[in-house]
Amino acid sequence: MDQDLTRLLHDWRAGDEASRDRLLAEVYDTLRGMAAQRLGRGRAGHTLQPTAVVNEALLRMLGTEVDWQDRAHFFALAALKMRAVLVDHARARAAEKRGGDVAMLTLSHAEREGADAVEVDVLALHQALERLAARDERAARGLEMAYFGGMRHEEIACVQGVSVPTVERDLRFARAWLSRQLA
Repeated sequence: MDQDLTRLLHDWRAGDEASRDRLLAEVYDTLRGMAAQRLGRGRAGHTLQPTAVVNEALLRMLGTEVDWQDRAHFFALAALKMRAVLVDHARARAAEKRGGDVAMLTLSHAEREGADAVEVDVLALHQALERLAARDERAARGLEMAYFGGMRHEEIACVQGVSVPTVERDLRFARAWLSRQLA
C-alpha cells in the first residue's frame, strides 16, 4: 500500500491526472478520519465538519508544487494543511463573535496511548505550537505530525530524517511543554 501511494504521488507529479484521482480516492477516508479525530466526533454546535476540513486541505495541497517523497511526506503535508484550515476557521469565528464561541479541537493520543481526549482552543494551540517551534522546530513539527496527521513515530522519523528514539524524545518533550503552556 505504501509503495502504491508513493508511486501514485510520483506519477501525479509527472502529470498523470488519473494517478491523482486514484491517490485521492485511496487517501480520502484516512484524511477524513484524521480530521474527525481532531474535531471530536459528534460535538454539538460545531460548525466545521471533517469533510470540509479535508476538502479545504486538499484544495490547498493541489495548488502547491511539491516533489512528494513518499506516503509519509504526503500525510505530513496534509497534517500541516489541516492545521492551517482549523486555525483559519477559528480566527474567522473569533472575528465574527469578537472572541466568543471559540473553536475547540480534540487533542488526543487515545488510539495509541490510552490517554483521554483533551479539548483545547485551536488558536491557543496554534500560538503554543508557534512558541514551541521558536524553541525547538523539530519537536514542534513532530508533534504537529502526530496530533494533526495521526502519524506513527516511524513515519515522523522518515519525514524528519531522524531516528525513532529521537522522535520519541522530541514528542515527550513537546507534549510536556505543550501541557504546561495550555494549562
